[in-house]
Amino acid sequence: MAKIFPHGSTEFSARINALERVWWSSGVETETSRCFRREGGGETSDTTLAIAVSPNHAPAMIVSTPAAESRKKRVLIVNTSSGGHAVIGFYFAGELLGAGHEVTILTVGDEGSDKMQKPPFTGFSELVNAGGRTVWGDPANVGKIELHSFDVVLDNNGKDLDSVNTSTVNSTSPPPFSVPDWIFSSLNKEFAFVSSTSIVQLTEEIVHREGTLVVSAGHFAPCVYIADLFFSSWAIFRPQYMIGSGNNKDCEEWFFDRIVRRRLVLIPESGMQLTNILHVRDLSSMLSLAVADPVTSSPTIFNCVSDRDATLDVFAKLCARAAGLDAKIIHYDPKSVGVDAKKAFPFRNMHFYAEPRAAKELLGWTSTTILHEDLKERFDEYVAIGRDKKHLCEDICNFIMKKISTVFPLR
Repeated sequence: MAKIFPHGSTEFSARINALERVWWSSGVETETSRCFRREGGGETSDTTLAIAVSPNHAPAMIVSTPAAESRKKRVLIVNTSSGGHAVIGFYFAGELLGAGHEVTILTVGDEGSDKMQKPPFTGFSELVNAGGRTVWGDPANVGKIELHSFDVVLDNNGKDLDSVNTSTVNSTSPPPFSVPDWIFSSLNKEFAFVSSTSIVQLTEEIVHREGTLVVSAGHFAPCVYIADLFFSSWAIFRPQYMIGSGNNKDCEEWFFDRIVRRRLVLIPESGMQLTNILHVRDLSSMLSLAVADPVTSSPTIFNCVSDRDATLDVFAKLCARAAGLDAKIIHYDPKSVGVDAKKAFPFRNMHFYAEPRAAKELLGWTSTTILHEDLKERFDEYVAIGRDKKHLCEDICNFIMKKISTVFPLR
Protein backbone atom coordinates (compact mmCIF):
# COMPACT_ATOMS: atom_id res chain seq x y z
CA MET A 1 0.00 0.00 0.00
CA ALA A 2 1.13 3.49 -0.75
CA LYS A 3 2.36 5.61 2.11
CA ILE A 4 0.13 8.64 2.68
CA PHE A 5 1.56 11.91 3.94
CA PRO A 6 -0.73 14.37 5.78
CA HIS A 7 -2.21 16.98 3.47
CA GLY A 8 -0.41 20.27 3.87
CA SER A 9 2.78 18.69 5.19
CA THR A 10 6.20 19.41 3.71
CA GLU A 11 6.45 15.81 2.51
CA PHE A 12 3.06 16.03 0.80
CA SER A 13 3.99 19.22 -1.05
CA ALA A 14 7.29 17.72 -2.14
CA ARG A 15 5.61 14.63 -3.53
CA ILE A 16 3.03 16.69 -5.39
CA ASN A 17 5.63 18.76 -7.14
CA ALA A 18 7.89 15.79 -7.80
CA LEU A 19 4.97 14.07 -9.46
CA GLU A 20 4.29 17.21 -11.49
CA ARG A 21 7.79 17.02 -12.95
CA VAL A 22 7.74 13.34 -13.89
CA TRP A 23 6.16 13.79 -17.30
CA TRP A 24 8.99 16.13 -18.29
CA SER A 25 11.52 13.33 -17.89
CA SER A 26 13.90 12.92 -20.78
CA GLY A 27 16.16 10.18 -19.47
CA VAL A 28 15.80 6.44 -20.04
CA GLU A 29 15.68 4.02 -17.14
CA THR A 30 18.36 1.34 -16.87
CA GLU A 31 19.04 -1.42 -14.36
CA THR A 32 21.65 0.62 -12.57
CA SER A 33 20.38 4.17 -12.83
CA ARG A 34 17.15 6.12 -12.95
CA CYS A 35 17.89 9.78 -13.46
CA PHE A 36 15.44 12.33 -14.74
CA ARG A 37 15.97 15.87 -15.90
CA ARG A 38 14.29 18.75 -14.20
CA GLU A 39 12.81 21.49 -16.37
CA GLY A 40 15.88 23.57 -15.70
CA GLY A 41 18.20 20.85 -17.00
CA GLY A 42 19.67 19.52 -13.74
CA GLU A 43 19.40 15.95 -12.57
CA THR A 44 17.76 14.43 -9.54
CA SER A 45 17.84 10.93 -8.11
CA ASP A 46 15.04 8.38 -8.14
CA THR A 47 14.36 9.13 -4.47
CA THR A 48 12.60 12.32 -5.52
CA LEU A 49 11.12 11.60 -8.92
CA ALA A 50 10.89 7.84 -9.26
CA ILE A 51 7.97 7.79 -6.81
CA ALA A 52 5.75 8.04 -9.86
CA VAL A 53 7.53 5.57 -12.13
CA SER A 54 6.88 1.84 -12.08
CA PRO A 55 9.90 -0.43 -11.64
CA ASN A 56 11.63 -1.29 -14.92
CA HIS A 57 9.39 1.12 -16.79
CA ALA A 58 11.05 3.53 -19.19
CA PRO A 59 9.75 7.09 -19.42
CA ALA A 60 7.33 7.84 -22.22
CA MET A 61 9.76 7.94 -25.12
CA ILE A 62 8.64 4.91 -27.20
CA VAL A 63 6.73 5.46 -30.43
CA SER A 64 3.64 3.26 -30.66
CA THR A 65 3.06 0.88 -33.56
CA PRO A 66 -0.05 0.81 -35.78
CA ALA A 67 -0.79 -2.69 -34.50
CA ALA A 68 -0.87 -1.46 -30.90
CA GLU A 69 -3.15 1.41 -31.78
CA SER A 70 -5.63 -0.79 -33.65
CA ARG A 71 -6.14 -3.41 -30.93
CA LYS A 72 -9.66 -3.43 -29.55
CA LYS A 73 -9.92 -3.24 -25.77
CA ARG A 74 -12.40 -3.82 -22.97
CA VAL A 75 -12.91 -0.55 -21.12
CA LEU A 76 -14.66 0.26 -17.85
CA ILE A 77 -15.64 3.88 -17.18
CA VAL A 78 -16.55 4.77 -13.59
CA ASN A 79 -18.58 7.94 -14.03
CA THR A 80 -19.68 10.58 -11.56
CA SER A 81 -23.38 11.46 -11.40
CA SER A 82 -23.02 15.18 -10.79
CA GLY A 83 -21.02 18.28 -11.61
CA GLY A 84 -19.28 19.29 -14.78
CA HIS A 85 -17.38 15.99 -15.08
CA ALA A 86 -20.48 13.82 -15.59
CA VAL A 87 -20.48 14.47 -19.33
CA ILE A 88 -16.90 13.17 -19.75
CA GLY A 89 -17.86 9.52 -19.42
CA PHE A 90 -20.68 9.88 -21.93
CA TYR A 91 -18.49 11.37 -24.66
CA PHE A 92 -15.59 9.04 -23.93
CA ALA A 93 -17.82 5.95 -24.10
CA GLY A 94 -19.31 7.09 -27.39
CA GLU A 95 -15.92 7.64 -28.97
CA LEU A 96 -14.59 4.28 -27.78
CA LEU A 97 -17.65 2.44 -29.09
CA GLY A 98 -17.24 4.20 -32.42
CA ALA A 99 -13.68 2.86 -32.58
CA GLY A 100 -14.87 -0.69 -31.94
CA HIS A 101 -13.91 -1.06 -28.29
CA GLU A 102 -16.06 -2.90 -25.74
CA VAL A 103 -17.35 -0.40 -23.14
CA THR A 104 -19.05 -0.68 -19.75
CA ILE A 105 -19.99 2.57 -17.99
CA LEU A 106 -20.69 2.40 -14.25
CA THR A 107 -22.52 5.51 -13.06
CA VAL A 108 -22.58 6.39 -9.38
CA GLY A 109 -26.06 6.20 -7.83
CA ASP A 110 -29.44 4.77 -8.75
CA GLU A 111 -30.74 4.43 -12.30
CA GLY A 112 -34.17 5.60 -11.17
CA SER A 113 -33.00 8.79 -9.43
CA ASP A 114 -33.98 12.28 -10.56
CA LYS A 115 -30.40 12.96 -11.68
CA MET A 116 -30.72 10.30 -14.35
CA GLN A 117 -33.62 12.19 -15.95
CA LYS A 118 -31.26 14.95 -17.07
CA PRO A 119 -28.44 15.17 -19.63
CA PRO A 120 -26.06 13.53 -20.19
CA PHE A 121 -27.75 10.49 -18.65
CA THR A 122 -30.85 10.81 -20.83
CA GLY A 123 -28.56 10.07 -23.76
CA PHE A 124 -27.27 6.77 -22.37
CA SER A 125 -29.66 4.87 -24.64
CA GLU A 126 -27.39 5.96 -27.50
CA LEU A 127 -24.51 4.11 -25.85
CA VAL A 128 -26.61 0.95 -25.42
CA ASN A 129 -27.75 1.10 -29.04
CA ALA A 130 -24.10 1.34 -30.06
CA GLY A 131 -23.28 -1.83 -28.12
CA GLY A 132 -22.28 -0.34 -24.77
CA ARG A 133 -23.25 -1.60 -21.34
CA THR A 134 -24.60 0.77 -18.68
CA VAL A 135 -24.81 -0.09 -14.99
CA TRP A 136 -25.41 1.93 -11.82
CA GLY A 137 -24.13 1.48 -8.29
CA ASP A 138 -21.48 2.25 -5.70
CA PRO A 139 -17.87 2.41 -6.95
CA ALA A 140 -16.82 0.82 -3.65
CA ASN A 141 -18.42 -2.36 -4.99
CA VAL A 142 -16.86 -2.06 -8.43
CA GLY A 143 -15.41 -5.57 -8.24
CA LYS A 144 -18.91 -7.05 -8.15
CA ILE A 145 -20.00 -5.67 -11.51
CA GLU A 146 -17.26 -7.16 -13.64
CA LEU A 147 -18.09 -10.07 -15.90
CA HIS A 148 -14.51 -10.24 -17.10
CA SER A 149 -11.30 -8.37 -16.59
CA PHE A 150 -10.89 -5.01 -18.27
CA ASP A 151 -7.93 -3.85 -20.28
CA VAL A 152 -8.52 -0.20 -19.33
CA VAL A 153 -10.31 1.52 -16.44
CA LEU A 154 -11.10 5.23 -16.32
CA ASP A 155 -11.98 6.61 -12.88
CA ASN A 156 -14.04 9.75 -13.47
CA ASN A 157 -15.40 9.85 -9.94
CA GLY A 158 -12.56 9.91 -7.40
CA LYS A 159 -12.18 13.58 -6.53
CA ASP A 160 -10.56 13.37 -3.09
CA LEU A 161 -8.28 11.09 -1.11
CA ASP A 162 -11.13 9.37 0.73
CA SER A 163 -12.58 8.20 -2.57
CA VAL A 164 -9.35 6.58 -3.79
CA ASN A 165 -7.64 5.38 -0.62
CA THR A 166 -8.89 2.46 1.44
CA SER A 167 -7.20 0.21 3.97
CA THR A 168 -8.34 -3.00 2.27
CA VAL A 169 -5.81 -3.32 -0.53
CA ASN A 170 -3.78 -5.93 1.39
CA SER A 171 -6.78 -7.44 3.12
CA THR A 172 -8.08 -10.97 2.51
CA SER A 173 -11.65 -9.77 3.02
CA PRO A 174 -13.88 -9.18 -0.04
CA PRO A 175 -14.60 -5.70 -1.49
CA PRO A 176 -15.46 -2.85 -1.00
CA PHE A 177 -12.34 -1.44 -2.63
CA SER A 178 -11.80 2.01 -4.00
CA VAL A 179 -11.47 1.93 -7.79
CA PRO A 180 -7.64 2.35 -7.77
CA ASP A 181 -7.23 -0.29 -5.06
CA TRP A 182 -9.44 -2.71 -6.97
CA ILE A 183 -7.49 -2.20 -10.18
CA PHE A 184 -4.19 -2.56 -8.32
CA SER A 185 -5.30 -5.88 -6.81
CA SER A 186 -6.76 -7.25 -10.06
CA LEU A 187 -5.39 -8.05 -13.49
CA ASN A 188 -6.40 -4.79 -15.12
CA LYS A 189 -3.56 -3.28 -17.10
CA GLU A 190 -4.21 0.40 -17.85
CA PHE A 191 -5.55 3.00 -15.43
CA ALA A 192 -6.66 6.53 -16.29
CA PHE A 193 -7.79 9.01 -13.66
CA VAL A 194 -9.69 12.26 -14.21
CA SER A 195 -8.57 14.68 -11.53
CA SER A 196 -9.91 17.99 -10.38
CA THR A 197 -7.57 20.60 -11.78
CA SER A 198 -4.72 22.09 -9.80
CA ILE A 199 -3.92 25.74 -9.11
CA VAL A 200 -0.47 26.73 -10.32
CA GLN A 201 1.82 28.38 -7.79
CA LEU A 202 2.28 32.07 -8.51
CA THR A 203 5.73 32.95 -9.78
CA GLU A 204 7.30 35.85 -11.63
CA GLU A 205 7.23 33.85 -14.85
CA ILE A 206 3.75 32.57 -15.71
CA VAL A 207 4.11 29.03 -17.06
CA HIS A 208 1.12 26.70 -16.83
CA ARG A 209 2.28 23.51 -18.53
CA GLU A 210 2.62 20.07 -17.02
CA GLY A 211 5.57 20.15 -14.68
CA THR A 212 4.80 23.59 -13.26
CA LEU A 213 4.63 23.61 -9.47
CA VAL A 214 1.12 23.49 -8.08
CA VAL A 215 -0.52 24.54 -4.84
CA SER A 216 -0.87 21.74 -2.28
CA ALA A 217 -4.63 21.38 -2.60
CA GLY A 218 -6.61 18.41 -1.33
CA HIS A 219 -7.82 17.39 -4.78
CA PHE A 220 -4.24 16.60 -5.85
CA ALA A 221 -3.78 14.06 -3.07
CA PRO A 222 -5.43 11.25 -5.12
CA CYS A 223 -2.79 11.76 -7.82
CA VAL A 224 0.00 11.18 -5.32
CA TYR A 225 -1.72 8.07 -3.99
CA ILE A 226 -2.27 6.65 -7.48
CA ALA A 227 1.36 7.22 -8.46
CA ASP A 228 2.55 5.43 -5.34
CA LEU A 229 0.49 2.32 -6.16
CA PHE A 230 2.85 1.57 -9.07
CA PHE A 231 0.35 0.54 -11.71
CA SER A 232 1.85 -1.05 -14.80
CA SER A 233 0.32 1.81 -16.80
CA TRP A 234 -1.32 5.00 -15.54
CA ALA A 235 -2.15 8.48 -16.71
CA ILE A 236 -3.86 11.40 -15.00
CA PHE A 237 -6.02 13.92 -16.85
CA ARG A 238 -6.80 17.39 -15.50
CA PRO A 239 -9.65 19.24 -17.19
CA GLN A 240 -10.52 22.84 -16.44
CA TYR A 241 -13.71 24.37 -17.82
CA MET A 242 -15.61 22.38 -20.44
CA ILE A 243 -18.26 23.10 -23.01
CA GLY A 244 -20.46 20.66 -24.89
CA SER A 245 -23.93 19.20 -25.21
CA GLY A 246 -25.03 17.43 -22.04
CA ASN A 247 -22.83 19.44 -19.69
CA ASN A 248 -24.94 20.07 -16.60
CA LYS A 249 -22.73 22.68 -14.97
CA ASP A 250 -23.66 26.29 -15.69
CA CYS A 251 -20.91 28.36 -17.27
CA GLU A 252 -21.96 29.77 -20.61
CA GLU A 253 -25.60 29.51 -19.52
CA TRP A 254 -24.94 32.10 -16.81
CA PHE A 255 -23.98 34.58 -19.51
CA PHE A 256 -26.85 33.60 -21.82
CA ASP A 257 -29.31 34.12 -18.94
CA ARG A 258 -28.34 37.77 -18.67
CA ILE A 259 -27.69 38.56 -22.31
CA VAL A 260 -31.05 37.37 -23.66
CA ARG A 261 -32.90 39.29 -20.94
CA ARG A 262 -30.92 42.45 -21.70
CA ARG A 263 -29.46 42.41 -18.20
CA LEU A 264 -26.04 43.71 -17.26
CA VAL A 265 -23.26 41.11 -17.22
CA LEU A 266 -21.43 41.63 -13.94
CA ILE A 267 -17.80 40.50 -14.13
CA PRO A 268 -15.52 40.78 -11.09
CA GLU A 269 -12.33 42.83 -11.23
CA SER A 270 -11.01 43.97 -14.62
CA GLY A 271 -12.43 41.21 -16.81
CA MET A 272 -8.93 40.62 -18.18
CA GLN A 273 -8.47 37.37 -16.24
CA LEU A 274 -7.49 34.59 -18.65
CA THR A 275 -9.51 31.40 -18.63
CA ASN A 276 -9.63 28.23 -20.70
CA ILE A 277 -12.67 26.40 -22.09
CA LEU A 278 -12.32 23.06 -23.88
CA HIS A 279 -15.03 21.20 -25.77
CA VAL A 280 -15.58 17.83 -24.13
CA ARG A 281 -15.11 16.07 -27.49
CA ASP A 282 -11.47 17.20 -27.37
CA LEU A 283 -11.06 15.87 -23.86
CA SER A 284 -12.54 12.58 -25.02
CA SER A 285 -10.16 12.40 -27.98
CA MET A 286 -7.21 12.95 -25.63
CA LEU A 287 -8.35 10.07 -23.43
CA SER A 288 -8.84 7.86 -26.48
CA LEU A 289 -5.32 8.53 -27.71
CA ALA A 290 -4.00 7.45 -24.33
CA VAL A 291 -6.03 4.24 -24.48
CA ALA A 292 -4.60 3.50 -27.92
CA ASP A 293 -1.03 4.08 -26.78
CA PRO A 294 -0.50 3.27 -23.08
CA VAL A 295 3.27 3.03 -23.46
CA THR A 296 3.59 6.64 -24.56
CA SER A 297 0.93 8.00 -22.20
CA SER A 298 2.29 6.39 -19.02
CA PRO A 299 3.28 7.66 -16.52
CA THR A 300 2.05 11.15 -17.37
CA ILE A 301 -0.11 13.99 -16.12
CA PHE A 302 -2.05 15.67 -18.94
CA ASN A 303 -3.61 19.12 -18.88
CA CYS A 304 -6.98 18.63 -20.61
CA VAL A 305 -7.31 22.16 -21.92
CA SER A 306 -7.66 24.04 -25.16
CA ASP A 307 -4.60 25.62 -26.72
CA ARG A 308 -6.50 28.93 -26.86
CA ASP A 309 -7.27 31.11 -23.87
CA ALA A 310 -9.80 33.91 -23.54
CA THR A 311 -10.35 36.75 -21.10
CA LEU A 312 -13.59 36.81 -19.15
CA ASP A 313 -14.70 39.90 -21.07
CA VAL A 314 -14.03 38.19 -24.40
CA PHE A 315 -15.96 35.11 -23.30
CA ALA A 316 -18.96 37.29 -22.41
CA LYS A 317 -18.78 38.93 -25.85
CA LEU A 318 -18.56 35.54 -27.57
CA CYS A 319 -21.66 34.39 -25.69
CA ALA A 320 -23.45 37.53 -26.86
CA ARG A 321 -22.28 36.88 -30.42
CA ALA A 322 -23.74 33.38 -30.26
CA ALA A 323 -27.07 34.88 -29.18
CA GLY A 324 -26.96 37.58 -31.86
CA LEU A 325 -27.02 40.29 -29.22
CA ASP A 326 -24.68 42.67 -27.40
CA ALA A 327 -23.17 42.14 -23.97
CA LYS A 328 -23.42 45.07 -21.57
CA ILE A 329 -20.54 44.46 -19.17
CA ILE A 330 -20.03 46.05 -15.76
CA HIS A 331 -16.94 45.38 -13.63
CA TYR A 332 -16.90 45.46 -9.85
CA ASP A 333 -14.66 44.72 -6.88
CA PRO A 334 -16.17 41.80 -4.91
CA LYS A 335 -14.57 42.91 -1.64
CA SER A 336 -15.86 46.47 -1.97
CA VAL A 337 -19.44 45.36 -2.56
CA GLY A 338 -19.25 42.62 0.04
CA VAL A 339 -19.91 39.48 -2.03
CA ASP A 340 -18.18 36.17 -2.50
CA ALA A 341 -17.16 36.03 -6.18
CA LYS A 342 -17.48 32.23 -6.10
CA LYS A 343 -21.24 32.59 -5.50
CA ALA A 344 -21.78 35.52 -7.81
CA PHE A 345 -19.84 34.37 -10.87
CA PRO A 346 -19.38 30.98 -12.61
CA PHE A 347 -15.63 31.24 -13.27
CA ARG A 348 -12.70 31.62 -10.92
CA ASN A 349 -11.82 35.24 -10.26
CA MET A 350 -8.19 34.79 -11.32
CA HIS A 351 -6.06 33.67 -14.25
CA PHE A 352 -7.08 30.05 -14.71
CA TYR A 353 -5.61 28.44 -17.77
CA ALA A 354 -2.94 25.94 -18.75
CA GLU A 355 -1.05 24.58 -21.73
CA PRO A 356 -1.73 21.08 -23.16
CA ARG A 357 1.90 20.47 -24.03
CA ALA A 358 2.10 16.84 -22.92
CA ALA A 359 -0.87 15.77 -25.05
CA LYS A 360 0.51 17.54 -28.10
CA GLU A 361 4.07 16.29 -27.81
CA LEU A 362 3.45 12.75 -26.59
CA LEU A 363 0.09 11.83 -28.14
CA GLY A 364 -0.03 14.07 -31.19
CA TRP A 365 -3.30 15.50 -29.91
CA THR A 366 -4.82 18.66 -31.40
CA SER A 367 -7.66 20.83 -30.15
CA THR A 368 -10.70 21.42 -32.34
CA THR A 369 -12.40 23.81 -29.91
CA ILE A 370 -13.53 27.01 -31.64
CA LEU A 371 -15.39 28.95 -28.99
CA HIS A 372 -17.64 31.13 -31.12
CA GLU A 373 -18.88 28.08 -33.05
CA ASP A 374 -19.25 25.85 -30.00
CA LEU A 375 -21.08 28.59 -28.10
CA LYS A 376 -23.55 28.96 -30.97
CA GLU A 377 -24.36 25.27 -30.68
CA ARG A 378 -24.82 25.64 -26.92
CA PHE A 379 -27.05 28.69 -27.36
CA ASP A 380 -29.29 26.83 -29.79
CA GLU A 381 -29.71 24.09 -27.17
CA TYR A 382 -30.31 26.71 -24.50
CA VAL A 383 -33.23 28.12 -26.51
CA ALA A 384 -34.52 24.66 -27.49
CA ILE A 385 -35.10 23.67 -23.85
CA GLY A 386 -36.85 27.00 -23.16
CA ARG A 387 -34.38 28.25 -20.60
CA ASP A 388 -34.45 31.72 -22.16
CA LYS A 389 -38.08 31.98 -21.01
CA LYS A 390 -37.64 30.73 -17.46
CA HIS A 391 -37.64 32.94 -14.37
CA LEU A 392 -34.18 34.16 -13.44
CA CYS A 393 -33.30 34.73 -9.79
CA GLU A 394 -31.13 37.84 -9.68
CA ASP A 395 -30.84 38.43 -5.93
CA ILE A 396 -27.03 38.48 -5.88
CA CYS A 397 -26.73 40.59 -9.04
CA ASN A 398 -29.34 43.04 -7.74
CA PHE A 399 -27.41 43.34 -4.50
CA ILE A 400 -24.18 44.03 -6.41
CA MET A 401 -25.85 46.62 -8.63
CA LYS A 402 -27.31 48.40 -5.63
CA LYS A 403 -23.85 48.62 -4.04
CA ILE A 404 -22.22 49.78 -7.29
CA SER A 405 -24.82 52.45 -8.00
CA THR A 406 -24.18 54.16 -4.68
CA VAL A 407 -20.60 54.84 -5.82
CA PHE A 408 -20.95 55.02 -9.59
CA PRO A 409 -24.52 56.08 -10.45
CA LEU A 410 -25.66 54.49 -13.73
CA ARG A 411 -27.16 56.73 -16.41
